[in-house]
Formats: sequence, structure tokens, C-alpha cells
Amino acid sequence: MKLGFLTACLPQLPLDEIAAWAAAHDYEALEVATWPSTGSREFEASHIDVADFGERRADEVRALFDKHGLTLSSLAYYENNLHPDESRRSEIAAHVRANVDAAALLGVPYVGTFVGRHPGLTVKENIALAERELPSLVEYAGERGVRIIIENCVMEGWHPDGYPGNLAYSPELWEWMFGLGLYLNYDPSHLLWLGIDPVEALRPYIDRIPHAQAKDAQLDPRARDSYGFFGRSVARTDGWDSGWWRYRVPGLGDVDWRRIVDTLYEGGFTGVLSVEHEDPVWSGDVRRVTQGLEIAHRTLRPLIVG
Repeated sequence: MKLGFLTACLPQLPLDEIAAWAAAHDYEALEVATWPSTGSREFEASHIDVADFGERRADEVRALFDKHGLTLSSLAYYENNLHPDESRRSEIAAHVRANVDAAALLGVPYVGTFVGRHPGLTVKENIALAERELPSLVEYAGERGVRIIIENCVMEGWHPDGYPGNLAYSPELWEWMFGLGLYLNYDPSHLLWLGIDPVEALRPYIDRIPHAQAKDAQLDPRARDSYGFFGRSVARTDGWDSGWWRYRVPGLGDVDWRRIVDTLYEGGFTGVLSVEHEDPVWSGDVRRVTQGLEIAHRTLRPLIVG
């Protein structure tokens, strides 16, 4: 197992500076953000332009990672592959394919994205839509030696009422998506606030988890007693603000990282555990973000052998 982080938390820095910082601070891998240059929300970044990517750029990226002794664990483009606007959905699928092409040139085994959801359709209708839209992406990736990995983020802000906007948030849905040839980029933080035990959910599926993310969540049960599980209703002006939980860097929330890492090892996981930094306390500028990454490193590094 190697310890890395997702570069989306540092959108203002170029990849070469991020790689140098990561190596100097004892990180071993990077999950590289590949959104188009114009992002639609926080925690998006464009550290590799996969839409304009060829052998020369691939050689440059490989040389950068070799220089710093880092692994490029995955290309990261987490978007709604079931977007309600069909033209936007086609754009997203095209960018996923561009990620696959870039990953194949780089020798990177994984491209990370979301299943997503059409918020105007039922879950059953969305599943049927996914079964039409996603197999071609899986096939395209497989032909190029790349696997598509799906993060289990709820993406509640994509739904007008804060309901799940990414149909990959529970083990029930994981089993369904595995049937489509997709894999899981496991993140325990989302399970915690859903009331799902992150360890028990992890244990049966490690053979379908080639890559994992390390994000924490801090729960406030007293606030939940006011809002309920679904979060704020009347006072909810931001679709992402439930009012009773928030993301933290590992070590500052309620995830039991000793049990998570131990369970990964017990199941034979040999991939990258990638810190996904979305902590509002340790955000705002580069220094605060990197301090957050240092906290995450101090939490996780002692648990990882080697």
C-alpha cells in the first residue's frame, strides 16, 4: 500500500510544484485531477490537459514522476455521467474517454469518475439509463487496458432536495455497478454519515477496490436531532450544507483509520490510499491546504507498512 493524495485540493498550483511538495513531504503517489480548465464547483482542477495529450506530454509527465519517485495512481474526473442534459452528458463521456486515452499513454491503470444521476428520474429509471450509457465507457477503457473506478460520494448537492446525486453510495449499488464492469474507489467518509459501518461495508468488496480515498467526516448528532438525517430543509441555501456533518482531513473526524487500514491489509489491498482533502477548516490558501495534507500524513503514515 502507498500513501498519496488527490491534487484537486491545489487547483492554483501546477503539477510540477505539487509533485515536488508531495515528494518532499513523504507522499508516495498522486491521484491527478483532469477536469477541463473551467470548473463548475470547488475541488476541481486541471493538472493534466487530457483533451490535448500526446506522446510528448506523456513523456514529460512520466519524467516528472520518475524525478520525484512518485506513482501516478489514477486520473481523476468526477462528473455526472447521467447528466439530465444529453449534450452535456455526451461532453462528459467524451472527456472520460480522453482520460482513458491519456491513462493508456501514461501506463496509468485507473480513471476515476462518478455514475451520477438524472435528478428528474426515479432510481429505477436511472439504473436503466446507466445500463445504456456506461457499458460503452467500460468497454472503451478495457480495450486500452484501463479500469474505470467509481467513488461512492453521495453528491447530494446535485439533487435539488439534497438526496443522492451519485448512484454508487451504498453496497447494494456497488454490487449493481460491479455487474457493469465498474470498480470502486472506496471512500469511508460518505458511508459514515449515511449510517453505514465503513469497515463492514469494506470487508466483502476489497477484490473490487483497486484504489481507495482517505477523507474523514465529523458528525454533529445534536444538530441531526434538529434537521433529521437528510439535513436542513427550510434554511438550506447551499445544496451541499446538511447542517449536521462536514468533511475533515483524516484524523480530525470520526472515521476509525486504524480499522480501515487494517481491513484493507487483511483483504490483500496493495493499491494507493489517496487523501482527498475537502476540509473547510484547512482550506482557503495553499499554506492551509498543505498543512491539512500534513495532518493527514501524520495520521495515516504510521498505519502503512513500508
